[in-house]
Amino acid sequence: MGPPGTHQCHHRRPGGNRTIPPALRRRGRGGRRRPHHTAGPHGSTGGYRRCLPVSGITPRLLHQRHQHCRARRRGETRLPAGCQHLDRLVNRYRGLAALLAALALAAGCHAATDTAPAHPAAADAAAADAVAADAAAQGWPHYGGREAAQYADLTDITPENVDQLELAWSHHSGDFSDGSGDWGLTSLQVTPIVDGDSLYYCTPFGRVFALDAETGEERWVFDPDVQNRRSGLYPAVCRGVALWRAAAPEEAAAHCGTRILYGTRDAELIALDARSGQPCEDFGTAGRVSLKEDIQGGEPLVYYPTSPPWIQNDLAIIGALVPDNERKDVPSGVVRAFSVRSGELVWAWEPVTEAYRARHRDSLGRARYHQGSPNVWAPIAGDPERGLIYVPTGNPAPDLFGGERDGIDAYGSSVVALDASTGEVRWHFQTVHHDVWDYDVASQPTLFRIPGVGAGRAGLAQATKMGHVFLLDRETGEPLYPVEERPVPQNGVPGETLSPTQPFPTHPAPLHLPARLGPEDMDGLVWLDKLACRRALARYRSEGMFTPPSLEGSVLYPSTTGGINWGGASIDPQRGLLIVNQMHLATVVQLIPRAEYDALNPSAGYPIEHYPMRGSPYGVRRFPLFSPLGAPCNPRPWGSLTAVDLVSGEVAWTRPLGTTRGQAPWPFWFEAGSPNAGGPLTTASGLVFIAATTDAYLRAFSSASGELLWQYDLPYTGNATPLSYRARAGGRQFVVLAAGGHGWSAAGDAILAFALPEKTSAAP
Repeated sequence: MGPPGTHQCHHRRPGGNRTIPPALRRRGRGGRRRPHHTAGPHGSTGGYRRCLPVSGITPRLLHQRHQHCRARRRGETRLPAGCQHLDRLVNRYRGLAALLAALALAAGCHAATDTAPAHPAAADAAAADAVAADAAAQGWPHYGGREAAQYADLTDITPENVDQLELAWSHHSGDFSDGSGDWGLTSLQVTPIVDGDSLYYCTPFGRVFALDAETGEERWVFDPDVQNRRSGLYPAVCRGVALWRAAAPEEAAAHCGTRILYGTRDAELIALDARSGQPCEDFGTAGRVSLKEDIQGGEPLVYYPTSPPWIQNDLAIIGALVPDNERKDVPSGVVRAFSVRSGELVWAWEPVTEAYRARHRDSLGRARYHQGSPNVWAPIAGDPERGLIYVPTGNPAPDLFGGERDGIDAYGSSVVALDASTGEVRWHFQTVHHDVWDYDVASQPTLFRIPGVGAGRAGLAQATKMGHVFLLDRETGEPLYPVEERPVPQNGVPGETLSPTQPFPTHPAPLHLPARLGPEDMDGLVWLDKLACRRALARYRSEGMFTPPSLEGSVLYPSTTGGINWGGASIDPQRGLLIVNQMHLATVVQLIPRAEYDALNPSAGYPIEHYPMRGSPYGVRRFPLFSPLGAPCNPRPWGSLTAVDLVSGEVAWTRPLGTTRGQAPWPFWFEAGSPNAGGPLTTASGLVFIAATTDAYLRAFSSASGELLWQYDLPYTGNATPLSYRARAGGRQFVVLAAGGHGWSAAGDAILAFALPEKTSAAP
């Protein structure tokens, strides 16, 4: 046995669990077969743990699929199973309006008929490498894969055989909650990593599992015994873990010579031995480092990481989440680098300028960092060859009023290149000036080098909530193509000072359309619905994407959830394509003077939400722009998947992503696109895999045309980014997805691995 919190998994369920019943295989285009639910070999006995039941359904717990009502052993690896859906239709359709409202408040439809143009230079440069790499094992070393490109150099699974994919194995941790028990609401947004033949992932409860990457069998599980178990403002989330290996082979083979590092809701950075799951005793205190050190205002559930650390130069580099729109004096957004061996702090970079620091030195007192500075909650990326890391920043607090910032937002809503060894700023590019829309940079920077794109320079693509994708020189931060500073609406609330211009990319052009919502754009289910939407729009300011928050109410389109959110971009270097998924939902933001806000009942009237922005002259009211019948007023699709030709900068194809299935009763299921959270994966064979949508499918599309080739009906919504790997030379290629719901859908715990049948696999 390992030390407390570590469990060696030597005992397996009798009878084995590798054979897949035919009823579980979903094949063919448009296949929509539900799993056959089986009872499994064990009853509800001592070694099992009951899943939390669905109860007390509120507007935040929408589209509830029934939880597994059979008890389940912690960390069980088994075939997909669940309870019999005794009441399959009860509570299933909770209303499209409520779901879309929850999404819009949380954080023109074109057919896919075009074909992506071929770029022989890009294809030839990558093809030989892809073929050679495909003969060997291919892991998934970081959250976003190599170069954070969400791309796999594997060609076993192709457009021609993807319809033969089947579920190879699944793993269930038991770590999920609907918020009615000891734990708050959970959301499974993790992308596992794969090193050799081991797969590692973390759960919303903060536990880490090591699995056999080919069979799903458990190797160990570590439980940090997280204390802060309630939801706070956000569901419990752990998006991933990171791996470090000592350079010297003899050290790498020793205990803790290969380490798994990750952050928890208790604001701790933990280091584990990758082979045993035991804490590395030489790291911090018994394997843990407190991230609350020198952090002012970091009370429980106010400051903690949700994304994995970035590992470079024997350093674990990490930021943290802070709450949006709650108060001005949230904890600092400092990024810190800790030694992966000792846990000692090596450097710290706070996203404020030296000029700001000098002006506010006296106000710091004994504190080390400035409260309210931009934070870094999204995943970091790095370039070891250049000694740089790339940090996506949020906006300073409060999010929707900036009249008192005094320059604290100089690095806000930016991608910042830091020296990985020292934390010194090498360059930064700001995607939004003086951000008062909560358009922070939510996704990991994506690295690429493609002949014909930016003269073949090493590039970085930064996708944003606005649907803007900025292509930058990785070394200097200079745009690879012109970025235009365009005038934007002015006349903010009293006390606000707005930027007169905002940066707009030209290659590619903005992807979120239309740029401005007018009466002619209003949609609805019937003509009276459209008329009501036009009347509603007339009551608010709607002057384009950067319409400032106002006292009368301003339309934000896209909403603060995007556009493109933390799912980020995938880049297919062979075809020169960038793939992104977007949401298309409009919200209204209204600032309320402090005295008036303080007299409100902030809990009344959901889906209208209120945020106090304490310490500022205003509170905020926010709500979706919906028709009386509950449909979004903005034009369809409500979710989309788009491929951009990076050589030409043109859209190669775009299509709706998702349907209204599960949010409206049949026969009102149609391909209008759906709200989505998660990201895409591309492969060298020409496939795009993505789940993300509210209708709970994992889909595979052709990279060349956007044609839907295969889909799988998931047990829960798949609000994570898939990964793909081959664990050993000559083995099968796997596509793995975490399917465990979001804050707006039923919570679950499924890690699902798909592969071709053994006889079909084309692996050498």
